Amino acid sequence: MKLELFYYDACPFCQYVLGTIDELGIQVEYCNIQESNEHLNRLTSDTGRRTVPCLYIDNKPMFESSDIMEWLKSNQSKLPKKA
Repeated sequence: MKLELFYYDACPFCQYVLGTIDELGIQVEYCNIQESNEHLNRLTSDTGRRTVPCLYIDNKPMFESSDIMEWLKSNQSKLPKKA
C-alpha cells in the first residue's frame, strides 16, 4: 500500500497528522507543497484543491486531518512500518 502525505510545516492540522504517523511508526512518502511545485501541481490537478493535509492512499486522496488520523489508526496493522 502506497501512502503519500501532502502537507506543509506551518499547517497545524498537518502537524496533528504528522504526529500520528510518527506515533504509529508508519512509512509514508512526504510531499511538502511549499517546497515543491511538482507536489503542489499534482495536488491541485488531481483534486482541484490546495487543501492540506491530504493523504493519498494508493493514489486516492483523503482530506480532513481527523479522517486521516482515524483511518491511519484503524488500518495501522495493514500499513507499512518505518524501517
